[in-house]
Amino acid sequence: MSNIIIVDNSAQEIDKLALSDKFQTISEHNVYLSVKSYLASMRANTARAKGRSEVRGGGKKPWAQKGRGTARSGSSRSPIWVGGGKAFGPTARNYNQKVNKKQKALAFRSSVTLKASENKFFAIESINIESGKTKDASKFLSSFTGKDYLIIVKSIDENFKTYQAFRNLKNCYLVEESEVNTYMICAYDMIIAEKSTIPNILREDV
Repeated sequence: MSNIIIVDNSAQEIDKLALSDKFQTISEHNVYLSVKSYLASMRANTARAKGRSEVRGGGKKPWAQKGRGTARSGSSRSPIWVGGGKAFGPTARNYNQKVNKKQKALAFRSSVTLKASENKFFAIESINIESGKTKDASKFLSSFTGKDYLIIVKSIDENFKTYQAFRNLKNCYLVEESEVNTYMICAYDMIIAEKSTIPNILREDV
């Protein structure tokens, strides 16, 4: 059975929290679909090219239809002309990929279970860097052995100094409990969450 490891401020294990039966089912395919959908929705979608009808100019027929011995031409903005429009160029499109609500919930639970099964999901009483200094935040993380960290807190507004301390570190990302999703759980090597956020993360109707 997968467990969330409860630790003290020096990353020493003091207890374990077993995940409920609903978290024992792992669907890697739904994790894949959820992450793929999230990344697709993050695309900027700004690529745009003008077609022959949008490029300025080209209203006059360059030369007579017959008599020159050359190919006929109706506009100097044809895609085969230099300065012409782009044939089949990129335009605004919808990259969103639909994932059903139950599939998203299963994917999130699966990602939590996978991380917990690897002993990389930790809960701590409170994450509080009162000084707001990056040096102190780095010292806090040095107690753990991960490559990078997702840090989950109850509220950033209530402890903005902690957010300031962590935001300049390249190997971690601090978020509120309401922002956590499947992609974030999968993207970071270790998860460190405040104990007060665990009930919301582990709710079975996610």
